[in-house]
Amino acid sequence: MIIRTSKYLIQNGIRGLTLFPFIIVSEKADLKDKILINHEKIHIQQQKELLVLPFYIWYLIDFGIQFLKFKNKNKAYRNICFEKEAYSNERNLNYLKERTFWNFLKHFVV
Repeated sequence: MIIRTSKYLIQNGIRGLTLFPFIIVSEKADLKDKILINHEKIHIQQQKELLVLPFYIWYLIDFGIQFLKFKNKNKAYRNICFEKEAYSNERNLNYLKERTFWNFLKHFVV
């Protein structure tokens, strides 16, 4: 389910985020943006595979590791294994049909 919201997202430059089972997009995001929606759907699949709560724990730990490594929050974010998988495959609209289970592990680097 896609929900349109919020000034908080816009103020922080975030176009979309996923909180299982919802995809939340900023009011300025184009709902026809298939790449954005596909990116967020990849996160839905990741969250399902990890039974939701462990996904968020792993996400925060990976962010922390990447932040210690890069000393930059944007680089840290881009190097989270879940984000690397989503950004690498967001343009492939068939990706979720082809994707193997726990494929994000291919992008996990400490």
